[in-house]
Amino acid sequence: MNNSQQLAERLKEVILDGTWIANTNFKDQLEHLDFKTATTKIQSLNTISILAQHVHYYINGINQVFKGGKLTIKDKCSFDFPIIVSQAAWQNFLIKFWTDTENLLNLIEQLPENKLDQVFVDQKYGTYKRNIEGLIEHSYYHLGQIAIIKKMLVENGK
Repeated sequence: MNNSQQLAERLKEVILDGTWIANTNFKDQLEHLDFKTATTKIQSLNTISILAQHVHYYINGINQVFKGGKLTIKDKCSFDFPIIVSQAAWQNFLIKFWTDTENLLNLIEQLPENKLDQVFVDQKYGTYKRNIEGLIEHSYYHLGQIAIIKKMLVENGK
């Protein structure tokens, strides 16, 4: 397995089907969660829904670059999403999250090895490899938050 394939596998683990690092993944945490739980606010914490959309925002933004588009995502907009108001809307979001992740995985797997060390959009963003690794680490960070918030909601009977 080359480096591109290894990076794709690590991203797949945190989002879709892995258990090696955190003993869970986004799909495991979110797939059977109802929208009311996903959108329940606890004090000043972000909701599960907002955290999931936040991670998807970055996956989608990086996807655009890998497809030859521009980097249009901005950190200041990365938590600004409409509130999910139905189970159908939640399920539609999850389908988009999984599909966009799978699309990005395919693009990462196909990335030539020499591209990993090339500049990602602009020198200030580092390399392709750094951005993929950052996405993986960022995803694990928010996966931990989701797991804790989900536990808090279950303990409080929400």
